[in-house]
Amino acid sequence: MEAINEVHVPEPGLVVVDVAAADDRTAFAFQAALSSMWAATSVERTIRDPGQPGVRLRCYLDMRQRLSP
Repeated sequence: MEAINEVHVPEPGLVVVDVAAADDRTAFAFQAALSSMWAATSVERTIRDPGQPGVRLRCYLDMRQRLSP
């Protein structure tokens, strides 16, 4: 994954979340849990690094926008 820079988090409350998981199902479940609490980007696919176990994904969330239960 590329580096996180100031463009990703220009002000307090914005978060970049890098997830490493054993499989797609686990990574997407975690992203869905985040999305149920805060405004977050949707993720369509995970990334697999050749020769490395597991998957990764990156999502962005705005902790200033808490979703109501």
